[in-house]
Order: sequence, then structure tokens, then C-alpha cells
Amino acid sequence: MARVTCVAQKKNIAFDSLEARAETLSSDPLDRIAVRDFVKEVEIGAFQSERGVTQKIRFNVVLEVARTNATATDDVDLILSYDTITEAIDHQLEVERLNLLETLAERVAASLLKHPMVERVFIRIEKLDRIPGTLGIEIVRNKSNTDEMKVSGETKGSVSADPAFFFISNAEMQKALLSTWLDAIANHGKPALICLEPIAQTLPRTGVSQADHRIELLGIEQNAWALAGRDKRCIVIETRTELEHAIREGLIAVWAPSKMVLDAIDGPNSAATARELARWLSGEFGGQDIYEIGAEISNEGFVALPNTSVLNG
Repeated sequence: MARVTCVAQKKNIAFDSLEARAETLSSDPLDRIAVRDFVKEVEIGAFQSERGVTQKIRFNVVLEVARTNATATDDVDLILSYDTITEAIDHQLEVERLNLLETLAERVAASLLKHPMVERVFIRIEKLDRIPGTLGIEIVRNKSNTDEMKVSGETKGSVSADPAFFFISNAEMQKALLSTWLDAIANHGKPALICLEPIAQTLPRTGVSQADHRIELLGIEQNAWALAGRDKRCIVIETRTELEHAIREGLIAVWAPSKMVLDAIDGPNSAATARELARWLSGEFGGQDIYEIGAEISNEGFVALPNTSVLNG
């Protein structure tokens, strides 16, 4: 009985020896292709000490694939290229900065399982610089559970309707006309995404760019929550998923930028102003113009809206 238990436990092991595989798998196993010891320099990790620095992570990926008659014809087009694996890894690393190896492994697995030839994926990812040895995770995923996984990057720019972008300065936030503007935005006919300045008070400064950048972003988020508290139609959003929800519900989305900015692979620099952050976000959705509420003179990429009649007209 102990022997049977051991065999059952080893059936999903992809990284053991060929002898162990031969011992544990059925008499008709699927073919496998593998990429082993693929090392990348990546910024990843949930700890603050892991932000702004890269570390080596190592990928081992094994795919179980459907058989073809490629060997009979020696036709390279009938096989699954090893590049499929490395490109899936590279793509997920380019989409956004991640905190967890588990998230990265799930996304790579989901991407690979979309290939028609791939039946099962084994992925091991290890951090090489955190401890004297290695630490990491290992997952096994089948086609049957791909519906439970989400592939990042496929939703970029794919919200059900492109939002109209609005920028409201602190000066306009303090005016009694703000509620009239929000009425006009709500009735504009397109989903709305509002960008703001940092809260109108002196923010602490440390002289350390990374710390000051976080403080500036948090200042914008304070303003976002203040606006949401004043008008129940406004909902604070931090992610694309939350934006899609706001659009479906017909709410006015107010951007809290920290997560999207800090997790972006090619995001705005730490000295970016609130307007530059708004332009960056607009660029993520195709570069639409931004309506600046109450402005008489537009900035680059902005459209001045000095009064609500311009918007309603």
C-alpha cells in the first residue's frame, strides 16, 4: 500500500529523473518539451526592499503536448517551438510588475495552455538572490482548469467602452460649481474617469525621490477619496478591473494611481506631475484627450473646458 501511495504522489512530478517518470506514468504518456534553468533579471516581490531593484529568478517549464506526425515528415511547423515557452515568460514579465511568484506562474501557465497542442504545464520558479540557497514555487495546471486562470495583458485597452478622461484641479474642487460639473460628466454619454491633483495641503518632503514619489501619489489618493465622499456617484478605482466595474455600473471612476503607476513596467518617472500622470494613464487607453475642468488654456494633451455648456454642447 505504501508503494501505491508513493506512485500516486509522484504522477505529477515533471522535474524528477526520466527513470522516475517511467516508473510512475501510464503506459502511454504524452510527449514533453522543456526549458530548464532559464534565468531572468526581474523586479518582483511584495517587500518594499524588493522595489526598485532587480533579482535573478530561474524558470523551469515542462509542457505535455499532443502528438503529431512531425517526426515522419521532419516538419518544424508541426512541433511546438521552445520559443513559445520563453516568449510566454517574457510577455508576462513585460505586462506589469508583480508581487508574487505564484501570480507569475499562473499567468505563464494560462498563456501556454491556450496553445492547442499543450495539455498540461509544469512550472517551477525560483528566486536565486534572496537566501544563500533558492526559494520558489511549483505548480501543475491542465487545460481543464484554464478557465480559473487569468492571463494578464489581454485586457489592456479592452474595457467595454473607452472612458472619457477628465482632470479636476484643486481650485475647481473647492468651487460650488463642482456638483454642476459632476452632473455634466455623469450625463456626458461616455463612461468617465477623473484624475486629480494631490490634496491641497503641504505634503511632507524627505529628499528621497522614491519616498517623495509615494507621498505624492498618496496625496492624489486622499483627494480621490475626498471626492468620492462628497458624491456617491464617484467610486475610487485602483485597477483596470475596478474601472471595468465602474463602467458597467455607470459610475464615475476617480483614479487612485499608486498601484497602476508603481506596478507599471514602463511607467511615468518619479518626478511626474499630476497632469503627466493623467497623460500616462490616457496613453494606456490609446491616448485620448483629457478634458480639463474649468481651464481656459489647455495643456499639451488636454482640452480646456471653461464651463459646463462646452461639455453639454
